[in-house]
Formats: sequence, C-alpha cells, structure tokens
Amino acid sequence: MPTPTEADILRHIAREEPLTATVRAFRGLTRERLGQLLEEAAERLSGSSAGSRPRAAAAASAQELRGSVPRLRLYSDGAARGNPGPSGAGAVLIEPGGQVVARLGKYLGHQTNNYAEYMGLLLGLKHAKALGAKEIEVFADSELLIRQLGGRYQVKSPSLRPLYEEAVKLLNDFSRVKLVHVPREMNAAADEMSNRAIDERL
Repeated sequence: MPTPTEADILRHIAREEPLTATVRAFRGLTRERLGQLLEEAAERLSGSSAGSRPRAAAAASAQELRGSVPRLRLYSDGAARGNPGPSGAGAVLIEPGGQVVARLGKYLGHQTNNYAEYMGLLLGLKHAKALGAKEIEVFADSELLIRQLGGRYQVKSPSLRPLYEEAVKLLNDFSRVKLVHVPREMNAAADEMSNRAIDERL
C-alpha cells in the first residue's frame, strides 16, 4: 500500500471522522463546513506538492461529499423562555449510520414556543435539502407540530400557518418522509442547539 500523502490523510478525516468535539468547540461550525475546510486544505496541499488540481475536479469532490447523504434523520426543536420570550430554533441531522452531519441553531428573537418548533424544523429541512438528501425522517417532541404536519390537527394560528405551508412544501420535495413524535429526552441534541441559539445568539 502506497504511503498516504498529507492531503490523503485530510480527505480521510473529512469523510470518515465524526469531528464532533471540534464542531462543539467552535460556535456556529457545522460538520458539513468542517468537512469542506478539510477538503479545501487537502486541495491546497495537493496543489503545492503535485501541481494544482483543476478547479472542476475540486468542485466535483465537494459535490461528492455533499451528495453522499441520500437519507437523513432530522431531530428538530424550539425553545422560548417565557413563551413568548427569547427563542431559538435547533436541528441536528444524522446519517443512517449514526454520524452527525450538522448541528444547527438560530436565534429568533421574541417568539412563542410553537413558532420556534416550526423554525427548528424548517432550519433542518433546508439544510438536508442543500446536502442533497432524498429521504428524510423527522423526529420532534412537539406533538402539535407532528400532528399538524400529519393532518391530524388543523393549523388555526395565523402566525404558524405560513410556517406550516413552507414545511409542507419542503417535505414534498423529498421522495420519502417519516414523521415521528418522540419524548423530550430523546430529542436532547436538538434541544441543546435551540437553547444554545438563545444563549449565544447564533
């Protein structure tokens, strides 16, 4: 087996390592972005040691990384302290094998908990779509959210209606959708991101 180059090592880390500790250590950093940074560093090393790789090839490599997650699990959550009050949306995307692809958080200002729950869902769905996912499994601890999306509850709130419609439109873009209501303790990672969004104004 040939001796790996530094670029080979960086590419292996970008594609195979979970990188969880690094993502947690840097606010706003996602697993996707960290992987891209490692890929870019590998490209620079390749260029300096073996001649510059064509830009088209580099773009193809990045696209390959983004297109490698046809099916994702999305854990989404929202938090509003005071309800309404300071609020945040959170989402965590996970590959079928259990590797975290992205941890997302967004500060929403003064909003209700239900508004924040929908925003967490939208945050995750948009990111999953950007990653090229074709199938999505949504896990949320909001019974209202899951039952409204499943057609069991009507959407009577004027503030939630446009968010619901946007969510339905995004879900329709996936070839397969599964909606699951889970207990709060099974949604801890997304809950953490929604609260971090408030604390750190992500």
